[in-house]
Amino acid sequence: MRTALVIGTGLIGTSAALALAARGVIVHLADHDPEQARTAAALGAGTDEAPEGPVDLAIVAAPPAHVAATLADAMRRGVARGYLDVASVKGGPRRELEALGLDLSSYIGSHPMSGREKSGPLAATGDLFEGRPWVLTPTRDTDTEVLNLALELVSHCRAVPVVMDADAHDRAVALVSHMPHLVSSMVAARLEHAEEAAVRLCGQGIRDVTRIAASDPRMWIDILSANPGPVADLLADVSSDLDETVRALRALQSSDDSKRREGADGIEDVLRRGNAGQVRVPGKHGSAPRMYEVVAVLIDDQPGQLARIFADAGMAGVNIEDVRIEHATGQQAGLVQLMVEPKAVPVLSAALRERGWALRQ
Repeated sequence: MRTALVIGTGLIGTSAALALAARGVIVHLADHDPEQARTAAALGAGTDEAPEGPVDLAIVAAPPAHVAATLADAMRRGVARGYLDVASVKGGPRRELEALGLDLSSYIGSHPMSGREKSGPLAATGDLFEGRPWVLTPTRDTDTEVLNLALELVSHCRAVPVVMDADAHDRAVALVSHMPHLVSSMVAARLEHAEEAAVRLCGQGIRDVTRIAASDPRMWIDILSANPGPVADLLADVSSDLDETVRALRALQSSDDSKRREGADGIEDVLRRGNAGQVRVPGKHGSAPRMYEVVAVLIDDQPGQLARIFADAGMAGVNIEDVRIEHATGQQAGLVQLMVEPKAVPVLSAALRERGWALRQ
């Protein structure tokens, strides 16, 4: 791939453009808002000047509701040899293009499984997709050349290609992305009018559950409008679980021993099923999940503290597998939770204590 046209210079489009430009591809940028394209160009994502002729690959990074129309316009104008979109739903846009009677041999649907709570070109980074799955949904009509261009794009972005059927993809993202986002928003909504004293008790658990609820509602209306059926089906199942859980909790309030036992059994069932589902979430680098142990370190909220901890861990020959930070309410301090292999715990603990760090047991 020598040339590309990115249509839509938001977070995803600009991030892809930055990755391509960094690898020597000549990238042209277009957007319904010319100022946004100019911003992306100023960031080094390419040029906002129109290409003089057809490019190798056109990447449509428009909202799902506008993907088919944007693709159809680009294909009719013949702006590229191959066409690809990065929308978070795949079946709908493909069917819309088929209904318009377009030749889809030069088109392939795709979805990079990466993003941020922020949107727009200023939130973009050239490494946004690194190590992340990038779904490709070719059909029997997809030209081999177009599939190869898509694979080259994924390679340039240092993502991991995953080939799926379009409708299977939509069911999958409903499960792992769209439904969880709505559940996160519903939990976060409980905080809107909560007493300030209660909100001040927020810890890492509530932060983890509600993090994705910070995303732009307008963007998510577009996404959910394109995939409502599978999401509704999953939420109906969640609703059934919620009803059963509420009944179990009410039973725990009973003065009748048998009802309390039934309530406890119901709560245990949902918690155990949660355990069984959680262990299926892929671990580091997409491998099978592994169990790590935590070394908890108390730190002051000052520049350089994390860098010192990581440097000290490195000097001890310990690899930090994951890290979480829990900030203390009302204090300039926090708790850093270092996830490491079980055998590394005594080594890391001893090394950190020797270097003056305060550990929490």
